[in-house]
This record gives sequence, structure tokens and C-alpha cells, in this order.
Amino acid sequence: MRLPQSIRPTLILITLLIILGAYLYWMTDTEVFWSGYWAIILFYGLIFYLGTYAAQKSASSNPTDVLLAGRNLPLGIAIFTMSATWVGGGYINGTAEYTASSGLMWVQAPWGYALSLVVGGLFFARKMRRYQFKTMLDPLSQRFGKGMSTLLFIPALTGEIFWTAAILTALGTTFGTVLGLDTDSAIVISAIIAIAYTAIGGLWAVAMTDVIQLILLLLGLTIVIPFALQNVGGWDELYIRYQEKKGVLSSFIPSKEALGNYYWNWWDYALLLIFGGIAWQVYFQRVLASKDENTAVRLSIFAGIICIVAAIPAVIIGMIGSVANWEMMGIAAPPDAASTLPWVIRHLTNPWVATIGLGAVAAAVMSSVDSSILSASSMASWNVIRPIWKPNATPEVLQKIVKRSIWITGIAATLLALNISSVYELWFLCSDFVYCLLFPALVCALFDKKANWIGAACGFIVSFILRFGGGDATLNLPILIPYPMIEDGVVLFPFRTFSMIMGLLTIILISRLTQKQAIPRSLEIVKE
Repeated sequence: MRLPQSIRPTLILITLLIILGAYLYWMTDTEVFWSGYWAIILFYGLIFYLGTYAAQKSASSNPTDVLLAGRNLPLGIAIFTMSATWVGGGYINGTAEYTASSGLMWVQAPWGYALSLVVGGLFFARKMRRYQFKTMLDPLSQRFGKGMSTLLFIPALTGEIFWTAAILTALGTTFGTVLGLDTDSAIVISAIIAIAYTAIGGLWAVAMTDVIQLILLLLGLTIVIPFALQNVGGWDELYIRYQEKKGVLSSFIPSKEALGNYYWNWWDYALLLIFGGIAWQVYFQRVLASKDENTAVRLSIFAGIICIVAAIPAVIIGMIGSVANWEMMGIAAPPDAASTLPWVIRHLTNPWVATIGLGAVAAAVMSSVDSSILSASSMASWNVIRPIWKPNATPEVLQKIVKRSIWITGIAATLLALNISSVYELWFLCSDFVYCLLFPALVCALFDKKANWIGAACGFIVSFILRFGGGDATLNLPILIPYPMIEDGVVLFPFRTFSMIMGLLTIILISRLTQKQAIPRSLEIVKE
């Protein structure tokens, strides 16, 4: 009997994972949590099957179908895929990490990204959808030309790759803790699966799997909480002990008393997350795939609300990890803050609940990895490769370019994930590049009719110098500009926001001084 086409690749995948399990069992000394391993095989098999099934149901070589699901995403699915895209492994692990290590006051990403979705929906989504752009770079290309849009593609691509790497790192940490599987193997396995079904099915495959992944995430982490709370005396005891340990940092509201000179650094990061979370292809891909302008606005706002709700279990797990008396329970403390979430799941719940929690984190990771890879590949194929090297490419050729770009982007992010350690720092760095270098250009491209390519180029240079002149510990870049408020080798002056604002003002000013040298271009509705 001939198996359905969508079943065969799934069975091949499951068979390979079973062979890997047999190898680990018979040929190595790895202490794997086997019930969890087999559960994850079934989970990955289900996700891969859904992705390939969606691909066959929406088989088309039309660029709009591949990149934007034919602009036919219903509101419900659109909300799920938008929420699942943001609520990834970095989101969940990073939130727990900073709750445990730095206090709630520094847990900015959940509400910062949620606000970015709301602001994006209110001010950007309607106009982007009205012009029927295919990617976020389309308005930049129309307003500033192909060369400038290619330059601006660099921070967009870098942000997506760093984002994907941070997510894969979160998954590797979780797998290593809960399953006993080594981090590198977990990263590679998960990356290959996500890349494969994304390349096969495009946005429809990503959207359909996102629905299942978000449901699993919310249910999985919710189930973990009651079991973990039993080890710290319940919620009331947990909150009291957390307040005692973190003091003023146990509040979400910033104060100069608690932060000192870091108060301005706090606001720098807050604005970075809110506005740096807008200029992402992974966001606009869902906006542009929605049925109409109103759907694009509504899905952004609803997704922002879900992002806040999804962060609550991660915050509670971070608090539990922070106050748990590991020594009294005879358990080694987490080796680092980044391991807080998987450590609580593995050691403060029973094995079956740990398996469910692991599935939840795996779901979060897969839902963001596939989205980010597809987004970067969409921009690369549509806005760089097609106009510069393949201007006359047929839909079939463009589809091949998209699929190759997905594999290249995914592999690059995987290699980066194998060489980094901090989830939360890399997670912030993603929005950092986008906020400083890309956001000013996008604002001017959409809302400033006098903006031209000379202004955009000058603004990019100004933002680049001011941003990287402040150094970066994550990338081991030294401080080159003598900003005020430098303490312990860290610039506390809000230089990221400063560089963004100066880049924005430079675009506006230089564009008006060079109207004769570079006549401004107008935005046009993209023909399907």
C-alpha cells in the first residue's frame, strides 16, 4: 500500500530519531531521560507532519502564496502565529533567567515586545497592508532605491539570525537539563526539523504549526506551575521570599532609588524593546499576510495581549528558581541563571510533568525558529537576490531561491547558536541593531514624503557610529566614544536611543537639504 505523500517524510524523520536514540543508549554513556525523549520524538513527528501537510494543501509557486500564504490568513490563525512567533524559547527562557538573576524590574522584554505589537498595529500595520508590500524592505526599496534597501537588509538579516540563534540556544539548554541530551545535538536536531518543514511549506506550514505550538506552550507551562510551587510553600510564601531576596528589584516599576545611574540605562532598553520590536520582517510578514487592513491591526493588538499572558508562567518559574532551597532538597543549584527554567522543570516536578514542560519549551522554540528563518529568507530572495541578480526570475525560480535561502539562513543561525551562551543578552542584541539602524529608516520611508536615499544613507552612518561607538560586551566591542555615565566598562547613558534619534533627525534634515540631488520617490501599491 502506498503511503500518503505527507506521511512518508514524517516516518523517515521519526525513524532517524529512533536510530539516534538507539545509538545514545547502546553506544554512549549519556544518561538520557528516555520517556521524555520518546515523547519529544512524537511531538516533533506531529509538528513535521502538520508542516508538510500544510505545504501540500497550499502547493503553489506564486511568491505571494509562498511568502504570505496568499494574503488569506484568517484572524484566529493570524493571532496564533503572530503570538507564537514572539513567544519563543528566548522569550520563555530569558524571562525566567532575568526574573531569577536580576529581579522583575529588569524583566522588560515581555511587556516591551507586547507594547511593540500594539504600537505596530496602531501606527504601522494599516499602511503596510494598504500598499500590499511583500516584505518590510519594500517601502525602503521604493523610497530609497535598491542599493539602500540592500544595505538596510544587513541589520534586518542580522537581527533575524541572532534571534534564531538565541532561541536555539534556549532549546539546547533545556534539552541538556531535562533530557540529559547534549546541548549541541539538541540544537542541530531541532534546527534541521524546523528548517525542513519551513522550506517545504512556506508561511502556511509555519502558521498551521504555530497554532499547535502555542497551545502546547500555554498548557505545558501552566501544568508545571502547581507542581513546582509545592517545593517553595505555595504562591504566598514564594512572593514573600522573593521580595525579601530581591528587595526593590522585585517590582516591575523602575525607580532611581533602586537603579541609581542604571535608571537611564533601564529606559534605554525599554524604548529599544518597544520600538525596536516593530521593524521586523517576522512581524510584518503576518501583517501583510492578513486578509485586510482591519485584520492586520486587530491581530497585532490581540497578539500583544497574549504575549503578556504567556510570560506569566515563565516569571513564576523564575521566582521559584530564585528562592528554592536547592541544598536542603539535596539538588545542585542551577549552574547559571540561563538554566533556571529547565532546572525547575526537571528537578521540581515529576518525570511526566517534566516531559510536558519540555514539550512546551520545544513548542515555543519551533514556533519562533521557523518564523524567523522564513522572514530572513523572504527578504533575501525578494528584496536582494531577485532585483539585483534575478530580475526576470519566474515564480518557479523564485520559489527555489526562497527555499535555498531558508537553508542558508537556518544553518548560519545554527552555527551561531553552537557558539554562544547567554540567551537573554543575545535576545536584546537582536532588537538593538534593528532599533538603532533600521527603525529610523522605516519610519521615514512610511511617513516622510521628502525622505530620500542620501538622507537615509547619512542617517544610517550616524546611527552606526553612535551605536557601535558605545561598545558592546556581548560582541566584545570596546567603548570608542566618551559618553557620560560610564561605570565598570558599561555606558549607562541611553546611547542606543540617542543614536536612533540622531539617525532619524539626520534622515529628515539631510533629505531636505538634498532635494535637488536626489528627488524623493513616492510609495506605490505593489501589484500582485
